[in-house]
Amino acid sequence: MQANRLIEMIEDAQSIAILGHVRPDGDCIGSCLAVCNYVREQYPNKTVQVYLEKPPEKFNYLKYCDEISQDSETGETYDLCICLDSGDKDRLGSFAVYLDSAKASICLDHHITNRGYAQENIIKAGFSSTCETVCGFLDMEKISREAAECIYTGIIHDTNVFKNSNTTVETMKLAGIMMEKGIDFARIIDESFYRKTYVQNQILGRALLESVTFLDGKCIFSVIRHKDMILYGVESSDMDGIVDQMRVTEGVEVAIFLYETENQVYKVSMRSNNYVDVSQVASYFGGGGHIRAAGCMISGSVHDVINNLSVHIEKQVKEHEA
Repeated sequence: MQANRLIEMIEDAQSIAILGHVRPDGDCIGSCLAVCNYVREQYPNKTVQVYLEKPPEKFNYLKYCDEISQDSETGETYDLCICLDSGDKDRLGSFAVYLDSAKASICLDHHITNRGYAQENIIKAGFSSTCETVCGFLDMEKISREAAECIYTGIIHDTNVFKNSNTTVETMKLAGIMMEKGIDFARIIDESFYRKTYVQNQILGRALLESVTFLDGKCIFSVIRHKDMILYGVESSDMDGIVDQMRVTEGVEVAIFLYETENQVYKVSMRSNNYVDVSQVASYFGGGGHIRAAGCMISGSVHDVINNLSVHIEKQVKEHEA
């Protein structure tokens, strides 16, 4: 049965690698560490290693966060590779080497654009987060407070603290179960979601100040160039939350935030409020995500990037208005 396939594969393996997507967010880090905590607690004789790019410091409260490896060249091979919250193999970055060399692999995800790249794939596109997806395969009674902190973190980050349309009754019930484990849910929300450093507030202010609306005010975009990131001393993780703040601008249906990763190469984050499927837009450019939250990488000038995106967004807007 699919319902217990994850546990079956874990029990059949002695060594396990856990992977997530590049530039890991709260759901990616939360789901990876939730599985890590669960397996280490329930199967203490197994070897478990999480491989991710270095997480932002705000997630340091999660158990085993300090043991996440950034080394893709260890030469280690594993009995099982568990891929979490990554919509395609390319999103695993250099850590995909552990997927390629593993004896068995399974992917658990909730991205609608995931077509399945592991040996076995469990995609729950209607779920709020990969953390919610993972919980369907774990024994709720055996989830510790430490694992619950990871799960709750993933849920609040991918639901925008229960505000996004992917939040369901089941999502809220699951969050309640995690709260019953004794987690400090208020602190988790404040410290990992709302609290910002001084420079993060500065770059947010810069992005909002220089934002521009188009398509009769239905869209808004802003861009932070690489030289600006150097000037403010910020990294990609410091951009979290900017596009979400832009999204709540009155009259806006789609918010687009770009930041330059290298010369004329932009990381694109998109959010929509009501009817535009931004995952459809992102997938056209090789990206992916959710109906109301998606992203991709696009090369070119800012003018070209916005023009290319707006063609696909405007088509959906006109279809809605027809």
